[in-house]
Amino acid sequence: MSKTATLNPAPPTGSLWRRYRFYLSGLLFVLPLLYLQPYFDQLALFRGAAGLGQRPAGEVQVGTWKMQMAEFEVGAPKSDPAGRVKTFTMALCQGCENEIRAVYLRVGKPRSLRAAGAIFFGGPHRAFATVPIPARTKPDDELWLTAEGWDGSMHQAPWPLSAASPTTVAWLNTQGAKQ
Repeated sequence: MSKTATLNPAPPTGSLWRRYRFYLSGLLFVLPLLYLQPYFDQLALFRGAAGLGQRPAGEVQVGTWKMQMAEFEVGAPKSDPAGRVKTFTMALCQGCENEIRAVYLRVGKPRSLRAAGAIFFGGPHRAFATVPIPARTKPDDELWLTAEGWDGSMHQAPWPLSAASPTTVAWLNTQGAKQ
């Protein structure tokens, strides 16, 4: 008998693995392509190429100044070590950038300037404020904008929560306002 006739053939399971390795590597190459569009959407949002935020909320008149407001990310308030929070963006009116010292935002009317709320940070054309949403917040509550001028003047204006963030109002309705 010859030596080649006595060799056993390779088991077929090894060839099956080698065959599907090619398809598996192709799949691992294609899967990240499915996530490129959401990645580019987030990139445009954070760079400001998509506007102030995901949902423009209109203009709010605070004293003599108009501020363009937007909800940064549409959705329920996010959980944070400080509780539930929601991020809003703001752009100051043309020509009033040098008149306004600071702008604050909070749920409910502030008692004083010391309790004015979350301060907007960033440039005059795109500033951010992350507002805590207290557990006792009701769906018909208002956000209050407080603008402080360089001349010492202080102006306040209410902004209905339903106009600012309808998704937050829907979330509050499902949660039920806690007393």
